[in-house]
Amino acid sequence: MTQHYRITLLPGDGIGPEIMAVAVDVLKLVARQLDLYLEFQEALIGGAASDATGNPLPEETLEMCRKSDAVLLAAIGGYKWDPLPRHQRPETGLLALRAGLGLFANLRPAQVLPQLVDASSLKREVVEGVDIMVIRELTGGIYFGKPKGIFETESGEKRGVNTMVYSESEIDRIGRVAFETARKRRKKLCSVDKANVLEVSQLWRERITLLSKEYPDVELSHLYVDNAAMQLVRWPKQFDTIVTGNLFGDILSDIAAMLTGSIGMLPSASLGASAPGVFEPVHGSAPDIANQDKANPLAQVLSAAMMLRYGLNQPAAADKIEQAVLKVLDAGYRTADIMSEGMKLVGCRAMGEALLEALQ
Repeated sequence: MTQHYRITLLPGDGIGPEIMAVAVDVLKLVARQLDLYLEFQEALIGGAASDATGNPLPEETLEMCRKSDAVLLAAIGGYKWDPLPRHQRPETGLLALRAGLGLFANLRPAQVLPQLVDASSLKREVVEGVDIMVIRELTGGIYFGKPKGIFETESGEKRGVNTMVYSESEIDRIGRVAFETARKRRKKLCSVDKANVLEVSQLWRERITLLSKEYPDVELSHLYVDNAAMQLVRWPKQFDTIVTGNLFGDILSDIAAMLTGSIGMLPSASLGASAPGVFEPVHGSAPDIANQDKANPLAQVLSAAMMLRYGLNQPAAADKIEQAVLKVLDAGYRTADIMSEGMKLVGCRAMGEALLEALQ
């Protein structure tokens, strides 16, 4: 019996529409091969939404996402919208989407593929075999804490304020996701905080340590965020699963991403308790190469695979896409960001065509 899924597509800004087109073509072919019916509907977000409506997350977009089985997002933002007031900037729309869907857990894998070991800026012996999952708390911490804003003091001087805050329930919730994920991997979890100077991190460490008693089969360790950043570059193979708060996770997941040689290769999943998940590449909108057929669509395609695996419970379809990516890399196809000597330089569209051929 054909299984029917409704997917909301959010192409966004910059290279977003280009890489989304490749991912949709791949999804359509896999769906035909495995007797799945994927119904696609497209909506505005980010700068494109601000231009059209004055709101980076129109209410109709949020409602469409809520009624979907999964959301596939490409990229948002760009220099063009930097001068806008905060409530109209693309990033505000992305934060509102995460909050509106209750997406509290962000899963960002950073795996160094054998075909791309030499694309990393680090030595082969440092990155070969790296396979890390960074789990970032997504709806709390300093990005959402209050009070926040720019205020004028009695002396007339402006003062910027952001508040880092976590409750026990928020920490426990993301901690359970982390322990469960680590249990399915190599049973090692590193919790990252700044407990030596931040009270909020002291509570974080206390709750994660307490929670570990429920997972005696998972080895728990703790690192301060500055040391964790250093260790990711020094010897990343010591890590398996990392869990941390919103701000630290934002930074560390990008460091982990670059271990692989290009941020253009990495997908992510943002999950909640019951709402549809949002699946998106880690990279940004790259406005400097938009509409030039230079973008790497592989992170978007791998995000579609994560959507199938984690959002729609279709692991066979996810496997097919991931294997197709490996096939095109084995065949030597490379976009500029992962190009190396002796490989075949292709653009976004040609990489998509190679993926479709591999799937055949």
